[in-house]
Amino acid sequence: MNDSITLKVNVDRLIMQALEEDITSEDISTNAVMPEYQRGQVELICKQDGVIAGLNVFCRVFELLDDTVAFDMKVKDGNFVKSGELLAIVTGDIRALLSGERTALNYLQRMSGIATYTNSIVKLLEGSKTTLLDTRKTTPNMRIFEKYAVKVGGGSNHRYNLSDGVMLKDNHIGAAGSIAEAVKMAREYVSFVHKIEVEVENLDMVREAVEAGADIIMLDNMTPGQMKEAVQIIDGRAKTECSGNVTKENINQILDVGVDYVSSGALTHSAPIMDISLKNLHAV
Repeated sequence: MNDSITLKVNVDRLIMQALEEDITSEDISTNAVMPEYQRGQVELICKQDGVIAGLNVFCRVFELLDDTVAFDMKVKDGNFVKSGELLAIVTGDIRALLSGERTALNYLQRMSGIATYTNSIVKLLEGSKTTLLDTRKTTPNMRIFEKYAVKVGGGSNHRYNLSDGVMLKDNHIGAAGSIAEAVKMAREYVSFVHKIEVEVENLDMVREAVEAGADIIMLDNMTPGQMKEAVQIIDGRAKTECSGNVTKENINQILDVGVDYVSSGALTHSAPIMDISLKNLHAV
């Protein structure tokens, strides 16, 4: 999401929907105090430490409201920033700066919060063979922003949506009748370029998934001891992933399990926002 084409194709429509949610007909507060054009300047200031993410989206909000807006960026996505640090100076039509402020900050605060939380878990995994993944437990209409923030924080993305890859969960297996039948049906249906992942909950299911030829086996809500045994059973015949209420507080329990991936919905559904403000607006 670092180029203008990506923004125009994937993001502009979503940003406009967010702006329309906030400005149904007009911004009556701004129009009351600023009835005519006046060029102004405002400072973007960080109010807590963390990893910044979403600056391009922040900027895009104002660009859609004012095509003359200019940005003096002091940092870039992925930088670790400190409380009190000046992140950017934005110059443009004061009416656009006022009307776009909340929408722009909502994106930036949310995305930076996710990047910061993700980075804190990535650091805990340093030295292990395990890669941190996100999930589809994202805010509706915010997935592209939240998954991008995970990557900025040092994590990796799992499948983007249901069209992206095959994941046979408990209810898919129930619908098919067995793991073996579900994998067989998936192999016959999807293109050869798609890998097939199977979610398992016990060691018998692990063995069945291996025998069925699953490419990836997700160990769901297993104990560390069960996961270790599962990795031994799989013995490199499939990639391994563990999942199930993984958070910053308990991830240390799987550090020596030996799985290839750990997926955590908490990256996107439980990360607190980063406190960032637009301050010191004045005419220029």
